[in-house]
Amino acid sequence: MDSRDIQSIFDRFYRADRSRDRNKGGHGLGLSIARIIILRHGGKIHVKSKLGEGSVFSVILKLERNNSCEGISDN
Repeated sequence: MDSRDIQSIFDRFYRADRSRDRNKGGHGLGLSIARIIILRHGGKIHVKSKLGEGSVFSVILKLERNNSCEGISDN
């Protein structure tokens, strides 16, 4: 993915692949929706990409411990 695309991939309806259109599949909403869900859960999403090699997405979410689980044992 080109570095110019990385800054826009989380925008709604954005397509990095210029050859794709609505008739060939995809609506450009997947990463936008993923980002919204992750942010609403207090997380972060990062992407690293090399043109022609691929992209790696990292999602970081907080782990909360709920100590109010009465009646549940660790056994």
